[in-house]
Amino acid sequence: MNIKILGSGCKKCQMLYDLTKEVAEELKLDATFEKVTEIKDIMSYGIMGTPGLVVNEKVEIAGKLPSKKEIVKVLEQYL
Repeated sequence: MNIKILGSGCKKCQMLYDLTKEVAEELKLDATFEKVTEIKDIMSYGIMGTPGLVVNEKVEIAGKLPSKKEIVKVLEQYL
């Protein structure tokens, strides 16, 4: 599984990265993580607000910091 966090590196982007990594570890997922910080790369996903969570090249969450429960729900779809 490939997980990307889209964002400029702001506090919310870092929080999303940390929370998502924590959830992936709890679910024992075999996942690689990448931070996408370049604006042109972020825009290529069609989102206007960050942070964004992309799983296997599909935008799952954009423009808000989701709760841990929301991240669990998203990642469980890929089990």
